Amino acid sequence: MPSIGIDIGGTNLCLGLVEGGQVSNMFSTPSFSPEDTLEQTLEYLSRQIDKIFHSGVSKIGIGVPSVVDPKLGIVYDTQNIPSWKEVHLKEYLEERFKVPVAVNNDANCFAMGVYGTYPADAKPETLVVATLGTGVGIGIVDGGRLFCGANCGAGELCCLPYKDSILEDYCSKKFFTGTGWDSKQAAKAAREGNSDALLLFDEFGRHLGALVCAVLYAYDPSHVALAGGVANNYPFFCQSMEDYLWSNFPYRKTLEKLKIDICTDNNIPVIGASLI
Repeated sequence: MPSIGIDIGGTNLCLGLVEGGQVSNMFSTPSFSPEDTLEQTLEYLSRQIDKIFHSGVSKIGIGVPSVVDPKLGIVYDTQNIPSWKEVHLKEYLEERFKVPVAVNNDANCFAMGVYGTYPADAKPETLVVATLGTGVGIGIVDGGRLFCGANCGAGELCCLPYKDSILEDYCSKKFFTGTGWDSKQAAKAAREGNSDALLLFDEFGRHLGALVCAVLYAYDPSHVALAGGVANNYPFFCQSMEDYLWSNFPYRKTLEKLKIDICTDNNIPVIGASLI
């Protein structure tokens, strides 16, 4: 039976029917207006679900860029949605649609989606997924199960102090903005052979290497997957990232075994939400 996966972003809501790891009826629609009340946002979300909901749907899974109580399905203080201070999202949607609803942090959902892309006979023992976009989101899947921590914040390594700020400011689109470049402009220039842009990605790779080092110390994963818009530019920063790892991480056997994958499939957030 199909389930519905929903990825709630600050700009767009993405929804789709998922069955057997395949997505159908997927669509994207503008996210909530900052001026919307809580009631307006919930009604708007419900109307979008109505577009693909039918009697055969078995469950609904939702990823939210926020602190979440996954057991109770309560969302707290969602960035970019001012009215979402404490939202009993699971309770509200279960009452409305009469099917089980699961809610989790969007990075955790993304990690489950990436885990689902690996063949059944080659699942990672421990997978850490770093989503490199406007910020950095990290999700951990250990033995096929999400590791969320006590407060759904187990992956917040991007908040670790780094240089004059935190790791996120050097390992996301914020890094490029801070140098006067837009990440897409920098990528275009790098593809055209612009030396300044290539040097910029070279520096970015070293910063990302510092983040991967933190991931290795914290979780000792068998696989690290890089996702999000910036990951599309992996060829421009992979060498400097690897050089940083080999120069700074002391356990060489760990690096020899580590697999680094790139995952940029647009369906992954919706698939992951359906799996939680």
